[in-house]
Amino acid sequence: MQQHIVARSLRWSVALVLATLLCGSAVRAQQLDQILRGYEIAQAQGIPLNLKGKDWSLLGLGSYLVNTTGCNDCHTWPNWANGGNPYLGQSEQINTNRYMAGGRQFGPDPVDGHIVASANITADRTGKPAGLTLPQFIKVIRTGQDPYPDYPGRLLQAMPWPLYHWKTDLELTAIYEYLRAIPSIP
Repeated sequence: MQQHIVARSLRWSVALVLATLLCGSAVRAQQLDQILRGYEIAQAQGIPLNLKGKDWSLLGLGSYLVNTTGCNDCHTWPNWANGGNPYLGQSEQINTNRYMAGGRQFGPDPVDGHIVASANITADRTGKPAGLTLPQFIKVIRTGQDPYPDYPGRLLQAMPWPLYHWKTDLELTAIYEYLRAIPSIP
């Protein structure tokens, strides 16, 4: 009986190790595909990237996440370059002159009535996206709390943080790294 339990435990252990190795390599391959796709998207859209001092894999993954999860929908206004609106049957071309610089107006805040507009999330002169450190950026995404002192405790009404807060720390760090690499637009 004891030999039977040991043999079964050994089989389960081997199966667990094999599953981890096989799944791990598939996950790594998928992430590599996303990293490479992120660079392909940035190049196809004509988004210049400052790679100096940046983590290559995080930057590529960040590009993939930013460009496939709708960040451009709100943070680039207008979204499309002249003649580049795919909804009008034109060849898609993101408005790289205003890429991630914010400015889309959503209307009045339901709490205090001020006009809500998407934030400029390009890097400031110190290289921080939206002027935020990585921990501040992650906190905004996780909690939806407005990071600026003019509005203490106010929740961001237009930012879909309830969806983005499920991103892993790695994914949020990758998004931050990508935003550090795109052109700064005051």
